[in-house]
Order: sequence, then structure tokens, then C-alpha cells
Amino acid sequence: MQQGGNAKRHVNRHANRYAERRTGRRAILKAAGASLAVAGLGATATACGGGSGSGDGTVTIRYSWWGAEDRAERINKTIALFEKKYPQIKVKTDFQPYTDFWKKFNTQASGGNPPDVFQNAIGFLRKYDAKNVLLDLSEQVKAGNLAMDGFRAGLEKFGEIDGKLLGVPVGSNSMALVIDKPVYTRAGVKPEQGWTWDDFDEAMRRIRDRTGRAGDSGMYGVMYLYDLYLRQNGKAFFTEDGLGFTEADLTTWWTKAEKGVKSGLFADAKKVAQIKPKSALSAELAGSEFTWDNFTVRYTSEGKSEYGLAPIPTTDGKRTGQYLGSLMLSGYKRTEHPKEVAQFIDFMVHDPEVAKIMGYDRGVPATHAQYDAYRPTDPVNKAIAAYEESLVEAGVLEQITPHPNGADICEAAFLRIAEEMALGTRSVEDAVEQFFTESKTALAG
Repeated sequence: MQQGGNAKRHVNRHANRYAERRTGRRAILKAAGASLAVAGLGATATACGGGSGSGDGTVTIRYSWWGAEDRAERINKTIALFEKKYPQIKVKTDFQPYTDFWKKFNTQASGGNPPDVFQNAIGFLRKYDAKNVLLDLSEQVKAGNLAMDGFRAGLEKFGEIDGKLLGVPVGSNSMALVIDKPVYTRAGVKPEQGWTWDDFDEAMRRIRDRTGRAGDSGMYGVMYLYDLYLRQNGKAFFTEDGLGFTEADLTTWWTKAEKGVKSGLFADAKKVAQIKPKSALSAELAGSEFTWDNFTVRYTSEGKSEYGLAPIPTTDGKRTGQYLGSLMLSGYKRTEHPKEVAQFIDFMVHDPEVAKIMGYDRGVPATHAQYDAYRPTDPVNKAIAAYEESLVEAGVLEQITPHPNGADICEAAFLRIAEEMALGTRSVEDAVEQFFTESKTALAG
């Protein structure tokens, strides 16, 4: 994200080194020829997994991800490019919607047959590491099959857990407040870096009173936003082995949520539920919504207004608690082809052509080489890039708190229970008790 001559020289040096590594690998593969099958490419007699080999030295690895058809089309194009540059590695693909992906992955992992390489997220690293599913890619870095230099804003550390490299970022994003710009203008609200939660509350009142619309869609089921609020106050949603906040903390947060809905500052949850999967913001039920910055594309396609990105409110006017989140690529611990898995991941996170194909579909490219290769021209993606650049320039980015085993279950429970509370089927007291009960069970496992 850094601009200027030094940054561009750094990008060029890294791109040149990557090109040299890539050319070298092709030469090695060509020289090895059919002997690759004999060598096994790092396979052992006890290795398992979905990859396969053939007598001519060609190997096949399986790659799975979640997402919609448009992501699949982009990824398939990058795979065609990979197979052209690595003709002895074939990639078999599979994709599902988010929830279906993890159901299928759980079944595959339990049966000892997950894909060789797959899309992953921070909430699943400890979970599947504990199940001995994830490949520690550190050895492939040492072997020169995967480069971890050239990443932006410390992202190279994002997939490290307990000294093991369990995931490699393919893109980055950060929490933001997506706003309906005309609504905010009519209300006379102009969010700026360092504004406080008191400022935000006043903005919600102005929007309600001056535009007749709820100020926000109701953000209290968004675990990652509550995490930022906790981090602003010296805590965090998760510690390495549990929850980092108390029942009293959550009671305060959700009580404010309930009051906001009842006073019209936040959207009517029943109406929000009725228009799903459309968002409350694009459906003109609210003037803003907290979400990941790269989701701005969604609102532009769904709604009729002009949308922008505003800073996260703060407790002290300085600390936002923000970090760069990321989708990652991980490998299967017992894959028969760890070298090829590493080469595939390396290609996907460093090759400039991949960035030109993927754009910001999985977030802003994680490496300098890819970030420099794709410069968006449309207003929405330019705004996303500018927002992340502003975070770097403001110096607000921190390291993410490692998530414990069971974090994914806690996140799902937080979202579901908060919605039940908003719909009036649970009291705040009952909602807090239920969340802690479910979380303790999830985190104990």
C-alpha cells in the first residue's frame, strides 16, 4: 500500500525475484521429467489425501473454496494460467456456498480425504490444527517452494499459529462503516478518522430525525465489530484459549443495541429479516452498516444510492482496534504433494497476472507485487483501496488476536442469538446467558 519511489522499487525487486524463482522451478520440473513420479514429490508411504500422480510425472491436486459463480469463474481462469506455467501439475476444483463448504469439508476431514489445498479463514486455524488437518508450510518456505516476503502491512504473520505457518493470505480487508452518502449529507454528518462512539450516537440521531431513516442496520450481531470495540478498551473477543470479555461487558453492549432498536436509531429487525438476503442499507431501511470494506461492491449492485466507506468510531479518539483480515490458502497435512501445494499457493499470492484476474474479489491483494499489478479504475474498488491506504497512513492497524479452537461456533452463535434478541424472542439477560453457555461448550471441545 505504501506509495512513492521506494515502494515501487521494492515491488519491482520482488516481482523480479518471483519471476526468477518461477523460471527456475519450470527448469527443475522439465529436467526432472518422469522421475518426479518416482521421487514422489515429498510423499511418504503413509501419506493420504485427494491428490494423485501418473506415470508421466504429472500430479493432480484438489483445490476447494467457498463463494459464488463469479468467484469460481475468476479462480478457474487463474488455475488455467497456473497449469500453463506448471504443465506437470493439474488442479481439480470444487466450490460451495460458505455454509455448505464447511459441512462438506468437515465430512472430508473426518474421513481423511480433504482437498490438498483450500480456502481458509482465521477462525478455523486452531480448530483444524487441533484435528491434525493443516499442513505446516514452514518447511516448504525453507525449501524455496513458497515465498513469504513481499506481503503488505504484516500480513505474512496472519496465518502463523504457535510457530507454525498454517495459512497464507490471498487478500486483505478491514472492518468499515459503509454509508449511504446522500443520506449522511442530508443529515449533516461527516465521519472522520478519530470520531468517537458518542459522535456516532449523535450521527444516528441526526439521520433518524432529519431523514426519517434508521441510522444503522443494527450492528450488534457483528462479532468482528464488537471485537474492535473490546480492543479499543484493552480487551478482545478472543484470547488464545477462550473469550476475552465478561457477561457484564456483553450485557452493556447488547443493552445499548436494544435501546437503539426501540428508539429507531437502528433498523427494525423484523423488517431487516423480511428483506434478506438484501441488506438493510441497500433496501433503504438504514443509513449505514458495519461490514468488511471489500463488501462495498455488494451494496452498489443491490442498491440505487451512492455508497462510501467511513472510519470505525473510537473510544478515545485514537485507537480503532483494527487489523487487516484475510482469506487464506491452507494445505492438507497429509497431502501426497506438499511441494506442489506450496508452489500453487506461491503462484496464487505472488503472480501479478492472478491479481489482474481476481481483482478485489477476495479482498485487496495481499502482496506488493499483486497490489501494484491491479489498480482498479471503477469508483467502488478505488474507494476500497483508498480506505485501506488510509488505515496504513493513520497508523491504526494492529495484529489480530489469535482465535481459539471453537471460534467459528462462537461467531455463529453470536450472530444467531443477537438476531433473536433483536426480534424480541430473547431478553438481553437471556441472550447473554445463552451465548456464554454455548461458547463455553464450543471452546471446551
